[in-house]
Amino acid sequence: MALLYSAPLHSPPIPFPKTQFPSLARGFFSEDSSHSVGHGLHSCKCRRRCATMTVSASGAQSAAATADSEPAPVPAPRKLRILVAGGGIGGLVFALAAKRKGFDVMVFEKDLSAIRGEGQYRGPIQIQSNALAALEAIDMDVAEEVMKAGCITGDRINGLVDGISGNWYIKFDTFTPAAERGLPVTRVISRMTLQQILARAVGDDKILNDSNVVNYVDNGDKVTVVLENGQQYEGDLLVGADGIWSKVRKILFGPKEASYSGYTCYTGIADFVPPDIETVGYRVFLGHKQYFVSSDVGAGKMQWYAFHKEPPGGTDVPNGKRERLLKIFSGWCDNVIDLILATDEDEILRRDIYDRIPIMSWGKGRVTLLGDSVHAMQPNMGQGGCMAIEDSYQLALELEKSWKHSVETGTPMDIASPLKRYEEERRIRVALIYGMARMAAIMASTYRPYLGVGLGPLSFLTKFQIPHPGRVGGRFIIQFAMPLMLNWVLGGNSSNLSGRPLSCRLTDKASDQLQRWFEDDDAMERAMGGEWYLLPAVTGNDSALKPIHLVKDMHRPLIIGNRAQTGKEGESFVIPSPQVAVEHICISYKDNAFFLTDLQSQYGTWITNNERRKYRVPPNFPVRIHPSDVIELGSDKKVTFRVKVLKTVPETFPNGGQPILQAV
Repeated sequence: MALLYSAPLHSPPIPFPKTQFPSLARGFFSEDSSHSVGHGLHSCKCRRRCATMTVSASGAQSAAATADSEPAPVPAPRKLRILVAGGGIGGLVFALAAKRKGFDVMVFEKDLSAIRGEGQYRGPIQIQSNALAALEAIDMDVAEEVMKAGCITGDRINGLVDGISGNWYIKFDTFTPAAERGLPVTRVISRMTLQQILARAVGDDKILNDSNVVNYVDNGDKVTVVLENGQQYEGDLLVGADGIWSKVRKILFGPKEASYSGYTCYTGIADFVPPDIETVGYRVFLGHKQYFVSSDVGAGKMQWYAFHKEPPGGTDVPNGKRERLLKIFSGWCDNVIDLILATDEDEILRRDIYDRIPIMSWGKGRVTLLGDSVHAMQPNMGQGGCMAIEDSYQLALELEKSWKHSVETGTPMDIASPLKRYEEERRIRVALIYGMARMAAIMASTYRPYLGVGLGPLSFLTKFQIPHPGRVGGRFIIQFAMPLMLNWVLGGNSSNLSGRPLSCRLTDKASDQLQRWFEDDDAMERAMGGEWYLLPAVTGNDSALKPIHLVKDMHRPLIIGNRAQTGKEGESFVIPSPQVAVEHICISYKDNAFFLTDLQSQYGTWITNNERRKYRVPPNFPVRIHPSDVIELGSDKKVTFRVKVLKTVPETFPNGGQPILQAV
């Protein structure tokens, strides 16, 4: 039940400003076809050149004998003409696959601009190994371009963490299943970039922009689509790839509401680089009735999603989304709060999450469905777009098989059979991954670290920090099931693909320390980049406190006290406070870690760790300090610092909190 996010957020259709996709030609049909449009009907007929030849009687008899002895060549069936409703990821990938098989394709899209939900509202998309392999089998050059433009996340640690403490719960290995099967490693790519790559490969002359399919007619021999502007186009097959609110599906099977997941989702992209960017690709932060997802998307940016259980249709007060999120996730770890604070209010978007329960029949006659239009799923597996890509490969393959059979036999191409085989090949795999996505959402939002969480009057039990039985049992089950599930999800379809080499790229190499990071959280922390600071954790009257930079040099220890120290190795930092001793603590650096030693101060030193456990530091005994630890000098809580690691060092540290930092 991996939570592998690409964030295909589904929400009822809303109006978006339209931007014309450049140079999208209306021309499509060959000279021997016809289509009718609102302003008139045009038809072209093939002209056949006739030749007259004179032959002798004997020559005529010889020709007749030859005709009797050799069967006349069977004319090849006419090439299939495919209409595609929807120019999203699924529609464009299928159009590309069909084009590479030699079919005529026409894509109808109401708005190809990136301002549409594909870009602004749905952010980057995660293309996992199984979908990248399918894309390679469809078009290797396009796959290479996509992988070059994407940000690799599968070569690092990914997984689940506790939302409050930030401690790892389960780590995912998405690299090994890909490497063992010769598959590309998971990437994250901008939907806008992906859409542009696919549109170029399909061709401007095969895409009709500003064309919204609102109806179709299947007369048994042909299918005709009707656009919102009244234009009509004829083809041999219609593929509905028009998303979760598909009009083609509605016409096929009648109106049926999508299923509300129970969660609304806030999303944003922050100009923020966490200090563990080299070791972590994405994380899912678990909580009760809420969860949070963060992922590296490259170019110094992080994408995040905040899920909260509530009825659909909710709205926020003007400029109130970030403030509400800070309340919802109050007390969560710095990794969550930092990303929220690093995102401008205008960049935070909100959508309710819907899905559609998979159905047994995906089409009728000359019409079928693909992607979200037939099996829209929650984003918790990161497989929504991936399943559409797999659909595209399989549908194009089945159509090609039927086409080849028609050519070999000289019979008209059977449309119904390949569509049924396509459904049969895809139905079970899609349904299982849909179920996994739902289960992942349930697990992520019902997670309870301690007894008492979510129990109302019994919530006082949380202060005892007794591990919840579900947390312990869940970890045991996931650790056993996760490798099997990842192997099947990421590599289970690879044996069905043809036309791609079973090899990994040299660029898809993971760190030599990856296996160690899976087994050792401490090794991950020691590998973390960035600069370490002690930031004032109190505000108001304690403006005298300043940030302290901890230097990664074992020969430069830092002594903090109420007087400057001279004649000693290292550096000193003076805090003029009655609760700070002359030489209060010493902070030293060794083996990529910092240690704090209380120098027998009469006022004492306390540390509160990320699990909210507070303890007094024993004198003259080095204690390891970690990110998010809170250090108190003295007992009056006036000299309090928070340990913070920053990849990008801010120019200033204004007292009272940073624009990207959490204060305590």
